[in-house]
Amino acid sequence: MKNAFNPRNLFLLPLLAALLAMLLAACGGGGGDAATSSTPTGPTLKSIAITPANSTIAVGTTETLVATGTYSDNSTAVLAATNQLAWGVKGSNASVVTATGVVTGLVMGPDTVTATVGSVVGSTAITIKGPWVKVVAGASHTVALKADGTLQAWGSNQWGQLGDGSTNDSAVPVQVSGGFSNWTFIAAGEDHVMAIRADGSLWGWGYNQNGQLGDGTQTNRSAPTKIGTSTDWVFVSAGKSHTVAINKGGVLWAWGRNFNGQLGDNTKVDKLVPTKIGAAVNWSSAAAGATHTLGRRADGSLWAWGGNAKGQVGNGSIVDVPAPVQIGTSTWVSVAAGTLHSVAIRADGALFAWGSNGNGQIGNGGLSTTNVTAPAQILASGLSNWSVIGAGYAHTVALRRDGTLYAWGSNSDGQLGDGLGYDTSSPNQIGTSANWNTVSAGLYHTFGTQTDGTRWGWGRAVEGQQGNGSSGASANAVLTPTKLP
Repeated sequence: MKNAFNPRNLFLLPLLAALLAMLLAACGGGGGDAATSSTPTGPTLKSIAITPANSTIAVGTTETLVATGTYSDNSTAVLAATNQLAWGVKGSNASVVTATGVVTGLVMGPDTVTATVGSVVGSTAITIKGPWVKVVAGASHTVALKADGTLQAWGSNQWGQLGDGSTNDSAVPVQVSGGFSNWTFIAAGEDHVMAIRADGSLWGWGYNQNGQLGDGTQTNRSAPTKIGTSTDWVFVSAGKSHTVAINKGGVLWAWGRNFNGQLGDNTKVDKLVPTKIGAAVNWSSAAAGATHTLGRRADGSLWAWGGNAKGQVGNGSIVDVPAPVQIGTSTWVSVAAGTLHSVAIRADGALFAWGSNGNGQIGNGGLSTTNVTAPAQILASGLSNWSVIGAGYAHTVALRRDGTLYAWGSNSDGQLGDGLGYDTSSPNQIGTSANWNTVSAGLYHTFGTQTDGTRWGWGRAVEGQQGNGSSGASANAVLTPTKLP
C-alpha cells in the first residue's frame, strides 16, 4: 500500500534547509565565502613618536614625555598604559617611570628613551646636563643660570641687583623673581644685571642712575623689568654703568652712561633706551668695561671705543674714543673688558691684553704702572690654546682648551684662587682640574663652572658674594676654588 502525501511535510523543508546550512557553515563547507563571517579588525599601530624629541634636562630634574601612535589608516592618538604602552631607557644616565613616561636625569651624559607597544618601538635621544650652566660675577654680587632655565643670585643687593623684589643682601642664593624658567643668557654689571629669555626678550634689574637698564627711566628695579618690546636679542654685556647688546640682525645697541663715549654713538650724552650704534650689521659679541667697550664682528675683526686713560681701547693712545675704531688687523674669537684693561683671544688661540697694569693684570711678567696701549701677547711659559677669558677690576682669569684654569693680577682678596694672596704678573695655573668650562671675574671675586655642571667660587666674601652663608667684616675670603651646592 502506498503512503499518502502529507501536506504538513512542506513546512519542514525550510527548517531542514536552515539546519543543513548551519552545519555546513560550522564545518567550513557549503561553498560560501568564509571571510564574510570573520570578526572585523581596526587599524593597526605602525609607528610611535615621542615628544619632546631630543630634549635636555638637568641632573635631578624630571620631564614628562608623550608617546603618539600613528596607525595604518593614518590616524594618530596619544598612547597610554591602557594601550599596553611601556616606557624604558637604553642606558644608565636616566630613568623613566614605565607607566607614565616621567624621565629623571641621573648622571650627566646622553641616553635614549623608548616607548613600546607590542612589537612597535619609538625612541628619542635625551641629554642630561649638570645643574648649572653659567655663573657671572658683578661688583659684589653673583648671578647663576640653572640648566632648568631659572636664575639665582646672591651677595650685595643695595640697588635690587639680586632681582628678588627686595633690596636685602643675601649671603645665600635666592631665586630671581618673576617665576620664569626660560632664561638663556645673563650678564652682570657693577650693580645691575641684564638677561635674555628664550623668546628673545631683554630684561634688566638693579642700579639705573644712568639709564643702564634701558627702560627709559633712571629708577632702580629690584625685579626683572622688560626692556622695550623687541624679541630678537641674542647677546648682552653689562659694564659699570652702561650696557651693550646685539640683535639677530647683527645690529649693535648701547645705553646708559656715556661720559667717556663708551656707548659709541659719537656723543657723550647718556641714553636711557637702547640706541643703535653705527650702520654695521655683523656684530657678534661685545664686552662692556667701566668706561670702555670692546666689540667683535662676524669677520673676526676687533673694535673698541670709550674711555682710554690707561690705553684700554688699544689704539695706541690714551685719548677717549667716542665711536668704534678697528684695533689691528688680526682675527679674534673672544674679548673681555675689565675695569681699565682689556683681554682678547686671537683665532690661533694666542692671548693678548692691554690697558692698566698696576697689579700685573696684563700678564706680561712685570708689575708696572706704565700703560700698555695696544694689544700685547701674553707669552708666559709658552702657554697657548686659550679658549675662555674674564677680566675683573684688576685681575684676569682664563681657561685653556684642555680645561685648565689660570689667573693673574690683583690678589688682594684671594680672587686669583691660588691660596697665596699675593699679586702675580703672569698666568699661574690654579689647581690641577682640567674640567673648567666657564669663568667670570667680578670686582674682587671670581666664579666658574666645571663640565659636570657644578659652580665654584673664590675671593672676597664680605658682601655675601660667595653664596656660602658668610658675609660681613668677619667673613673670610675664599682663597681657592670652592664648590657651591
